[in-house]
This record gives sequence, C-alpha cells and structure tokens, in this order.
Amino acid sequence: MTSGDVLVVTTTHDAEEKARELAGLVVRERLAACAQVYPVASVYWWDGEVQSGPEWRIDFKTRAELADRLTAFVREHHGYETPEVVAVPVVAGSDAYLAWVAAETAR
Repeated sequence: MTSGDVLVVTTTHDAEEKARELAGLVVRERLAACAQVYPVASVYWWDGEVQSGPEWRIDFKTRAELADRLTAFVREHHGYETPEVVAVPVVAGSDAYLAWVAAETAR
C-alpha cells in the first residue's frame, strides 16, 4: 500500500457524545481503521449569515477506495442537514501504519 491509497476523511458534529458515537459506528463497520475526536471552534455561512460555535471534529483514517461508502455512511448516520465530509489524501506515512490502515478496513 502506498501513501496515496490512504485518506483522512473529516466530519464535524455539534456534541462530543454524537461525534464519539459516529466514530465508533464507522470503525465497527470497518470503513475506517481509526477515528480521532477532538473539539474545534467553527465559523461558517449558514442560513444566510455567519455562524460560529463549538463542534467536535472526527478524522477517519481509511483506504481511498472506501471514500464513497464512508461518505454515504456518514450522511446516513449524521444529524446535520448538510454534514461536512472532506477527504484529504495522505501524501506520506510510515509503511507499518499504512499497512495497518489497509488491514483494519473492509475489503
């Protein structure tokens, strides 16, 4: 597996409990090898005005070929009307870690 075969897919949630629950669901479905959940402060356009507030970011580590399935799963299980789902390719990483991501995700 090369680094280009791995993505970090990000979404956010409005509550830590919801973020942790979604992270657990995704990992149990083997759509990501792991998920990291941490607080962020978001500023964004919504309903015609600038909004801001605390959110919980989830970064999923997964294989690129699972991006569409992971995106669909997040949309299905997310409470937001328009959840963020952004995938960023991993451009470098340790061979052992990349192999672990491959081994722990669905085939």
